[in-house]
Amino acid sequence: MKKALRDALDDRGYTTLTPVQEAVLDPELASKDLLVSAQTGSGKTLGFGLAIAPTLLGEGEAFDPADAPLALVIAPTRELALQVKRELSWLFAKAGAVLASCVGGMDMRDERRALARGAHIVVATPGRLRDHIMRGSIDLGGLRAVVLDEADEMLDLGFREDLEFILGEAPKERQTLLFSATVPKSIAQLAKSYQKDAVRVVTKSEAKQHADIEYRAMMVAERDTENAVINALLYYRAPNAIVFGNTRAMVNRLTTRLSNRGFRVVALSGELSQAERTHALQAMRDGRADVCVATDVAARGIDLPNLDLVVHAELPSNHETLLHRSGRTGRAGRKGTSALVVTNKTRKKAERILGMAKLRAEWATAPSAEEVNAREEERMLTETDWSQDVSEGEQETVTKLVDGFSTEQLAAAYLRLYRAVRSAPEELAEVGAKPEPRKAFGPSKWFSVSGGRQKGAEPRRLLPMLCKAGNLDKDDIGAIRIQDDHSLVEIKDSSVAGFLQALGQGMSIEGDAVTALDKPPSFAKGPKPEYGGPRKAAHRGSSADRAAPKSKSPPKPTPPVDWNDQPEPRKRKPKPEDRPSKGDAPRKKLSVNTDATGEGKPVRARKPRTGPKGPPPPKGKASSKKNRARSLAAKPGKGGSKGGPGTPRRSKGS
Repeated sequence: MKKALRDALDDRGYTTLTPVQEAVLDPELASKDLLVSAQTGSGKTLGFGLAIAPTLLGEGEAFDPADAPLALVIAPTRELALQVKRELSWLFAKAGAVLASCVGGMDMRDERRALARGAHIVVATPGRLRDHIMRGSIDLGGLRAVVLDEADEMLDLGFREDLEFILGEAPKERQTLLFSATVPKSIAQLAKSYQKDAVRVVTKSEAKQHADIEYRAMMVAERDTENAVINALLYYRAPNAIVFGNTRAMVNRLTTRLSNRGFRVVALSGELSQAERTHALQAMRDGRADVCVATDVAARGIDLPNLDLVVHAELPSNHETLLHRSGRTGRAGRKGTSALVVTNKTRKKAERILGMAKLRAEWATAPSAEEVNAREEERMLTETDWSQDVSEGEQETVTKLVDGFSTEQLAAAYLRLYRAVRSAPEELAEVGAKPEPRKAFGPSKWFSVSGGRQKGAEPRRLLPMLCKAGNLDKDDIGAIRIQDDHSLVEIKDSSVAGFLQALGQGMSIEGDAVTALDKPPSFAKGPKPEYGGPRKAAHRGSSADRAAPKSKSPPKPTPPVDWNDQPEPRKRKPKPEDRPSKGDAPRKKLSVNTDATGEGKPVRARKPRTGPKGPPPPKGKASSKKNRARSLAAKPGKGGSKGGPGTPRRSKGS
């Protein structure tokens, strides 16, 4: 190992190397193409930095002045590319390395100027790097090493064409390193096409996937998936946690829900700009946020400090995605927890994914409210505040509190203050329990609200209006029936007085008049429209009407028969006894066709076709102009040629 790199590792406090770092430093692998597979968080970034150092520096200890790039590192996402640049910057700092980045979302003009000034190592994403190559703003002629970090993810994201273009533009004499958490067939094929006698490096840590990560499958009811996420975050109370969703909509919904519950949360999805993503990650690193809700692509390759918990709010699509998600925790020897939210519908999928990943998970229910409260009580009793001495600045206030209140009052006040700054857990339904049947609404009174379907009235809009204007709870309101020109609302008898008092004499809600009905409305169905009328106006009627037997319609009257207007009887075929015998029937005459020699063959003469259609068209090619013209001329009414037998067409005026 070069002295400059050893000093950089010592300054950072590295006393031992990870298995993947030791494997790539094998002297027998120097300057060779490598296909390295190691789990996420095993130190791959420093691993390929140490692996390419001999190729870049050669016999020297420092770099020459920067010119064309000597090394190219390609990463799938912007966050991972910038993280790799930060790691390699301090690793090669004492060797005088100049690094540049080319990633999407950044100003391309600044990147071109940085490349023009010269750089030893360029870290880039595939799409932006291809743009620079096509624009001629980067010179790949001096490349000595190319590194593909998270190669499997780049192929999954559809960067295969870009990678093949970039590797095709790079010099053939180079060192190519592929680092990946998994090595599927697509990666092996890529290595075979663009590497020369690549050495397969499998680290020992791969024998047992994510040994430092505890997997827990949390069974919850279908409607409690988001509540389970909240309870898991409260139960583990990790310094940093990341929650994964499969879609942007899920990320936005979870972010809003957690923010409303008092969590310091940031979102990370593809719809955010690069500046917003950078600020979100920086908030996690600075401690201003402790929960990050992200999609798979947005969180690919990010490294957050003290990330001890990963929650899968939605199950990943395959086992490789599960490993990449969970690999955000349990890094560099730290312990971590990966919790999967599983329902009865998704249990088989969870078992299949865990089995394919060769992982064992502890199956249990999600943390209940009682378990969360008990865990919070343990943390409260183990706070360091209990063991610290009273300072001089606190002594006077402490004396006043002790003299003015009893021990129970002080303890109760502390408990209330402790719980006030923490979110309360959610009550979870029993897994597999059937929902309780809806109770009867009870005595009620009906009201009519002007404005119905024609004005766009909907129950979801009318309900909050009624609750706000009438000082009601949603449980005080029963059925809401939207009619064409008005809406009918059922209100519990015990809440009618307060409802009328809240409305006052105006009896209106946001401009719509409210009228009390003397009796419950009748929702009888209208008659079915006649045949041929608009079907949308038809109504199926009540269930009792549909269950009643349908009466048969009276038979249609038979029209009178006009015996004078009857078709002629069909002629029957002659019977065998009516047909003439063969001996009596005259034989058809034979005609003789002669050829050029005068000899001929007797053939049966055909009866010429007669009738309005004329003689049949001559044999030959049906597509010839001569035959078509002759055929048209023979057909009456088709406007044949002048003087021909065809009947002229009638003019429009005739």
